[in-house]
This record gives sequence, structure tokens and C-alpha cells, in this order.
Amino acid sequence: MSVYQERREELDKHEFMMGIPRGRLAVALDILTDALVLVGQHGVYCQSARQPGKPAMDIQIITKSITDAKELISGVMTEIKKPLQEPSQTES
Repeated sequence: MSVYQERREELDKHEFMMGIPRGRLAVALDILTDALVLVGQHGVYCQSARQPGKPAMDIQIITKSITDAKELISGVMTEIKKPLQEPSQTES
């Protein structure tokens, strides 16, 4: 099943509130956040032998990658919002 079908309600809600591009990015952020939570839970059980108290190296890499992706998406959402907030240059 497509993400568009699986997450139809979330997409509809966010697209209505934010517009289609930002709404879809917001849902993508939610999905990444859910993945980050699951990886974090897994990291509790998969501890590093070399670094006690820290998750295994692969969990650390996955966590960083998801966090980086969230940051990039957040930046895109901010950039998309800027033109909407700036006053029109054509007004006198």
C-alpha cells in the first residue's frame, strides 16, 4: 500500500493546514520521528561493547541519519514558508 493511502488522514489534515508541499513534509517529519523513537528503543537493548552506556554503532549511525534528514526537511519547510510571510514587492 502506498504512503499516500496509508497516511491519507494525516496528509489531508496537514495539507489543508499548510498547503500540499509543507503538509507532505510535515507528515514525512512525523514518520521520521516515529522511526527515531523505534531506533531509540532498540538502542536501549543493543548496547555498544566498546562504549558502555551508548547504543551500538549502527544504531548511532541510523539515529544521526534520521536526525539529519529531519533537520533538512525542517529547513525546506522554513524556506517554503518565507515567501508566504514576506510582503509583496509589487504593493505601493
